[in-house]
Amino acid sequence: MATQLGEAKSSTELIISWEALPADFQLEDEPVENTGQPLLAGALRESLEISGFIQPQMLIASNFGLCATINGQFVAKAPDWVYVPSVNEVLGERKSYTPNLEGDIPAIVMEFLSDSEGGEYSFKRTYPPGKWFFNEQILQVPIYVIFDPNGGLLEFYQLENRRYELQQLDENGRHWIDSMGLFLGTWQGTKEARTGYWLRWWDKTGNLLPWAVKQIEQERQRAEQERQQKERLIAYLQSQGIDPNNLP
Repeated sequence: MATQLGEAKSSTELIISWEALPADFQLEDEPVENTGQPLLAGALRESLEISGFIQPQMLIASNFGLCATINGQFVAKAPDWVYVPSVNEVLGERKSYTPNLEGDIPAIVMEFLSDSEGGEYSFKRTYPPGKWFFNEQILQVPIYVIFDPNGGLLEFYQLENRRYELQQLDENGRHWIDSMGLFLGTWQGTKEARTGYWLRWWDKTGNLLPWAVKQIEQERQRAEQERQQKERLIAYLQSQGIDPNNLP
């Protein structure tokens, strides 16, 4: 049953309720705007998973429907990346997510700017509402991130008195996210044949959370060091007249 969050006091006030995705509702199935967006979203999740951050009750998704019912009209928005700290039921697959009904309000919503106008800054109030209005006024997501992969501009907005306020970078050019215990910032380099700006995570001590390719390279380097140490030991034993294959 939906939870009513508002009562109409004027013709302009919104009545918001939280209802499950209707069985006959068709989520928009538009193609991703460019090939870089899935890479950006995947990289954010990858480093969290490698670092052991992700827990079963969390929901981390991209191009995934966030739902609300506004004045009796069902609305679904699909952000480029979303993080929900805890859901009521852990499911293998989800078509959508309705905050309050199915679990926590998303802690973070991210949008990646593209060449086309995606409405990331849209405060359109009428149906269907703009992305900014939906996140700020309807869902009331605490952190809204807008990232330009081409220029590297990272805009970090925090909800204060029900309005998004642009936050300044810290001395290291990052933003602290208390709900995750991590810093978010930009990094420039190459991954999966894409060279440019990326969003990356840092832990509270300033260590960059690695990607799988970095972890594999570190393991390869450790294995090579162990091989060289073994060869030096064998050479030393042989120089002392000791057969390394017949050690006591």
